[in-house]
Amino acid sequence: MTYTFELNEVDQKFAETYAAEIGKTVGELAKESMLEHIEDVMDLRLYEQAKAEYEADPVTYSFDEIKKNLIKRIEGELMGDAV
Repeated sequence: MTYTFELNEVDQKFAETYAAEIGKTVGELAKESMLEHIEDVMDLRLYEQAKAEYEADPVTYSFDEIKKNLIKRIEGELMGDAV
């Protein structure tokens, strides 16, 4: 799929200069920048969701607690116990 967008002369020169500095075309720069922006927005949404969940129920586990519970679960599965 192809997208077209317009830049004024200043922005065009800015984009061309930067793209050349990093060894990319303006199209590659635009594509990568757009995808990185989308990923950043999605990461922020996930962070906000996780923060809200934590604030609603602020339970935390230490690394040792997680490790202990994971080992118990794995051992139980190996022994055929329903966990």
